[in-house]
This record gives sequence, C-alpha cells and structure tokens, in this order.
Amino acid sequence: MTRRLFLLLTTLLTVGVIFFGWQVPQTTAKVPKILEFDTMVGVPQALTGSQNPIRGINGGGLPWKLSAASGELKTNGRLEIEVRGLVLAAGANNGSNPIANFRAIVSCPKSDGTTENITTGLFPATTGPASQGGGNADIEANVTLPQPCIAPLIFVTSPGGSWFATTGF
Repeated sequence: MTRRLFLLLTTLLTVGVIFFGWQVPQTTAKVPKILEFDTMVGVPQALTGSQNPIRGINGGGLPWKLSAASGELKTNGRLEIEVRGLVLAAGANNGSNPIANFRAIVSCPKSDGTTENITTGLFPATTGPASQGGGNADIEANVTLPQPCIAPLIFVTSPGGSWFATTGF
C-alpha cells in the first residue's frame, strides 16, 4: 500500500510539472555580504560642510554623534542599516535630531579609479532629543552596485546628501 501511494504521488507530481507548469521549490542560495558593521562614526567638526569631503560627499553643516549603528551590504545590492540616537553634537539643537528623513549613500571606488556614489530614497527618522528616541531610523534598500565595488563606505545622510554618520571608527 505504501509503495502504491508513493508511485501515485510521484506520478501526480510529474504530470503536474509537465502539463501544468508547477514549480518545484528550490532552495535559495545565501547571498554573500560585502560589508557588515556594528558601528558608525558621526561627522566630526573637521569634516563638516565642504571643507574635507570624503569621496566627494560633504559632511553635515554641524558635527553629529550617534548612540549605536549596525548594518550590512550584500553582493546583490541589498542594504540594511539601523541607526539609534543620530543627533547633532553641537549648536542650538545639540543632542537632538531636527531632520525627519535620512538617506543612505553607498560609495564604491571602481577598478577604473573613479568612485560611484549610489543614493537611496528617503527613510523616516525620529526627531527630537536622543533621550526621547530622536535620531532613530531603519534603512532598507536595494541599490545597483558597480562591478566590482571596491572598499565600500556606507553613509547616513541628510535628504540633500550631506553625511551625518559613516562606517568606520
């Protein structure tokens, strides 16, 4: 009886695949990570504005600091970033985030010596003091990476593209 049931199920599956185009589930391969990080650094005073851009990206107009950050970039362009407490480190709003949206930039030097900076869309950020949850954001995006993407840097930026935090320490 067990053998007949097995043959019946096998036959039905084969007929379904051939005549009805049923798809046999396939295991999905794990996508390799290009970069994984557990920290970022806020823009220091010496890198604010246009005085010392990194890979063509200007720093925010004032220094920024953050409590925590983590994320990863995969070879298929999947980008995930979690920032907590990304707030101004100076000025009248010291300790607060006045910006309602952040972006991310993936910066990739290419094999021809040029750098390609890929910008995501906007992602909501909590405003207000870090002590009240200000400066939190979760960024999840798919970007098209150049091949190869050599030594990528990840930036969290203003809507206009000035960076507030970057990978590194």
